[in-house]
Amino acid sequence: MAKVIITCAVTGAIHTPSMSEHLPITPQQIAEQSIAAAEAGASIIHLHARDPKDGRPTPDPAVFMQFLPVIKQSTDAVINITTGGGLGMTLEERLAAPLQASPEMCSLNMGSMNFNIAPSAARIARFKHEWERPYLEGTTDFIFRNTFRDIEQIVERLGKGHGTRFEFECYDVGHLYNLAHMLDRKVVEPPLFVQTIFGILGGIGAEPRNLLFMKETADRLFGKDYVWSVLAAGRHQMPFTTMAGILGGNVRVGLEDSLWIGKGVQARSNAEQVAKIRRILEELSLEIATPAEARQMLALKGGDRVKF
Repeated sequence: MAKVIITCAVTGAIHTPSMSEHLPITPQQIAEQSIAAAEAGASIIHLHARDPKDGRPTPDPAVFMQFLPVIKQSTDAVINITTGGGLGMTLEERLAAPLQASPEMCSLNMGSMNFNIAPSAARIARFKHEWERPYLEGTTDFIFRNTFRDIEQIVERLGKGHGTRFEFECYDVGHLYNLAHMLDRKVVEPPLFVQTIFGILGGIGAEPRNLLFMKETADRLFGKDYVWSVLAAGRHQMPFTTMAGILGGNVRVGLEDSLWIGKGVQARSNAEQVAKIRRILEELSLEIATPAEARQMLALKGGDRVKF
């Protein structure tokens, strides 16, 4: 079996500051937690940015540039920048930071979808900031747009324009077929890094049978042309990433995807989640990929060819 790539998604755009005091908000906090996650065993660090004043997601390249160079100077980890951004951002806003930074890797969502995180608002007794409740509750009427044209634009401008490769985020079975369509048309080239995602309301549910079905479908569509990875939201994070390891896949953890480290216990850091999944995988006699090995597996351009 190949070595396991651990990706850590450090802050994201789903959780809000009122949900956890451990969620990194400022550029310094994002840099510190990213570096610690890399030291714990993550070979890829997936990054969003937040307004340091109130923690809301921001596409501002100037904010990204406050932590990207710090992480790069302190680790050898692959830096993966979002093209999903935050809820309601335009495509141009979502691309602003990666086009300036020219990273080795970016996330790329493979289809438009309902993306409902409103139920989480009901679990918060008191919000720290005025923007949080409407941001969450507004998702009952929100479609995360990723049309075929959007996807092709991102691949053209970032992939062909900057040599950036992608973490193809597939929230449902149809997203795998969308990616297969792009592969058939040679819009994208292998090896494909396919991140199958479970437990987001609007996407495929977090049931073990669904994980198996997504893998079987990806195997049939992509054969040897892809590298498989798994993430799952909330309490499903560790069980599903453990299943992925057993089945020969790679894993993604981090506070973007789950605020928890165990039943009823919030994670104190991203590094804590990375250390836990690393321990589980190594107990299963699996080896963890280094950043250099991840670069080779995913055919990345190298950290010396980024612009930060």
